[in-house]
Amino acid sequence: MTRGPLAEVCHAAGWQVSELNLSGVLDKAGFMARCVRALDLPEWFGRNWDALADVLGDPDWGPATPGRLLVVSGWRPYARARPAEWETAQEILEAASGHYQQFDATLSVVLVLGGSDQLPPELPG
Repeated sequence: MTRGPLAEVCHAAGWQVSELNLSGVLDKAGFMARCVRALDLPEWFGRNWDALADVLGDPDWGPATPGRLLVVSGWRPYARARPAEWETAQEILEAASGHYQQFDATLSVVLVLGGSDQLPPELPG
């Protein structure tokens, strides 16, 4: 699980906090393998875009009330290497985020920009 103020606040509020670390991932197969591990996906997960959309939309997988924070880190190299795949991944995550409102739960996805889940250093002035 990621460490940082946002993750700590969400965890303290009873949210599930998961990190999808994509460092070193440069293709769809690597992305899907990381999803399996980080998101504890079921055995039947088919490791393709449709299967990812299905499982992320499944209430049995979904966030418990009040919600789940999914922190996606190390994503920039994958986004540069496979922009069309990254766009598809973002669309699936976005759709899943909106899906859980009907279940009184929330799935929030945060893309880490560098070390942005850490408090910034004190700056003079």
